Amino acid sequence: MPYDSKTQPAYDFDTVIDRRGTGSAKWNRYPGDVLPMWVADMDLPVAPEIMAAIARRAAHPVMGYGVTSAELRETLAAEMMTRYGWEVSPEAITLLPSVTPGFSMPLKAFSALGKKGGAGKGVLVQTPMYPPILAAAGHWNLERHDVPMVDGGARWEIDLDAFGKAAGKSAAFILCNPHNPTGRVFGREELLAMAEKCLAAGTLIIADEVHCDLLYDGRRHVPMASLSPEIAERTITIMAASKTYNIAGLKTAFAIIPNAELRREFEASRMGLVDSVNVIGLDATLAAYRHGGPWHKALIPYLQANRDYLVDAVKTRLPGISLKTPEATFLAWLDCSALGLADAYAHFLEKGKVGFNPGADFADKRFVRLNFGCSRKTLEEGIRRMETALA
Repeated sequence: MPYDSKTQPAYDFDTVIDRRGTGSAKWNRYPGDVLPMWVADMDLPVAPEIMAAIARRAAHPVMGYGVTSAELRETLAAEMMTRYGWEVSPEAITLLPSVTPGFSMPLKAFSALGKKGGAGKGVLVQTPMYPPILAAAGHWNLERHDVPMVDGGARWEIDLDAFGKAAGKSAAFILCNPHNPTGRVFGREELLAMAEKCLAAGTLIIADEVHCDLLYDGRRHVPMASLSPEIAERTITIMAASKTYNIAGLKTAFAIIPNAELRREFEASRMGLVDSVNVIGLDATLAAYRHGGPWHKALIPYLQANRDYLVDAVKTRLPGISLKTPEATFLAWLDCSALGLADAYAHFLEKGKVGFNPGADFADKRFVRLNFGCSRKTLEEGIRRMETALA
């Protein structure tokens, strides 16, 4: 998706923004001499249309409890059709304060729906995996059934035989597509193959699709629930504007649950622990989907160029590290096993003063996860620091 300055507004993604002193989790974790390239938020400015909506709401002197408007639900439903050709009823959409409760809430409430007769109490996940998804089963004392992604050379692949066996003993499958941390985008045939095994086993599908609008090389996201009415009836889809539009701190997400019974059980599973969404997050989300299109069109080629720069740097400047080109997200899963280090994360932190996510948090300590959702200058500095650590 090339950027055309004649038809698209100019957005400044090159200026380095100082985030220290703003209460940023990303920038507060490490001492001042460390460059943080870890948690999945971008060091890039939010779309001005979203900031304008936030400013308008903040100008009102009252910040009481918020309620989801019909306009927001209708906008989200319309966007599902426009973006993915997926027909969704506005009534099927429920708002959440973040993505994480969306895949954690159903596990206790729906574990009995996965299998009759008390079998199938586990949760299937594809490792390596986003840490909160790895932790979700343990919150409810459920077994976690890991199905590792397979090294297919140029990309990570699915072991369908292992997947089918795990589905057979699992009440739920937590899908992460696009996949975090590998950046894999599962295609229609792959999704159908996984869904068919889940339907055959009676396994509920919980689809975390939060990175769905950050795809590269002309790819288009396919929501799992859009594949067929039968699959939609057994699927809870979790999405948000948070990653695409860099508004994760506003704590707003949504679940799409076409099955009315599942939706009622999902709402009941809040159990007094999962509250409503904040009022500014609601307005920001509406503005993102209604007015953020030009900004998004400029963002994708910028991130793709960062990705390509990183892939080239790994090949030419970082010996002992390998990377399968991410197909989506702004995250890179760096294989450091050939370096022979006891702890690659600690090595880069100590010797290079650059902070990544440790691979152990994703169930594979041979790797680190790097966030390239930043200015090119920041990415260049991060690679320079990695070179220093390797030297």
